[in-house]
Amino acid sequence: MAFESSSASPRLVSIDALRGVAMLWMTVFHFCFDLDYFGWWEQDFLHDPRWTLQRTAIVSLFVFCAGLSQAVAQQQSLGWSRFWKRWWQVVACAALVTLGSWLMFPRSFIYFGILHGMALMLLVARLTAGWGFWLWPLGLAAVLAPMAAQALLMGGLSQWAPLLDSRTFNWLGLVTRKPFTEDYVPLLPWLGVMWWGLASGNWLLRCRRHWLTFPVPRYAMSLVVMGRWSLSYYMLHQPAMIGAMTAVAWWLAQAK
Repeated sequence: MAFESSSASPRLVSIDALRGVAMLWMTVFHFCFDLDYFGWWEQDFLHDPRWTLQRTAIVSLFVFCAGLSQAVAQQQSLGWSRFWKRWWQVVACAALVTLGSWLMFPRSFIYFGILHGMALMLLVARLTAGWGFWLWPLGLAAVLAPMAAQALLMGGLSQWAPLLDSRTFNWLGLVTRKPFTEDYVPLLPWLGVMWWGLASGNWLLRCRRHWLTFPVPRYAMSLVVMGRWSLSYYMLHQPAMIGAMTAVAWWLAQAK
């Protein structure tokens, strides 16, 4: 599972390292976002493709790694008790993200971001882990569904658009416009990426297991550690950076 750390079963450190790459990339992205938030480097994170495409790539890598990890969990026959323990940790952290973002951004707080989406997708992935080949076409259907829905909702089914665009149902991802929130990772299309990660993991474990057991170079072990403790890192990195920048801003104000 993504966002977990345990020594109860053998780990494939290559997946941890790949997740660590996503964590490092995310940290750089959030550092730039924080610079903009403090007014030190003005950027358009909502519309500039340099940032929107990076965000899509980072989320895709996270979700794909979660699918890979679910394939490993299935292959190692990890039980539901362990799954629920980790799942509730993700849910609790998602609630903390909602609370923290509401305090900072009351008008655009995060109500269905990466952790919220991950919790729902992990549950679906767990229930569908044995679907084999069908994960590939289902993943494609999930990725294409929002585009198809948008075309329909802006056409003959426009009467349904207000309902699906509302906060009650926009977590599905079948919307005509992105909601005003600091982070938005709906079920669709991202479930498709997780299904592809799950299908890829199943294929790699069956046909190319050595690709997953390839030793990670010593200089990259920090990525393994970061990926192994990804949930803890995710929850702490932004408060740490924002706290540091707040201290710098205070110091600069005092120095004037």
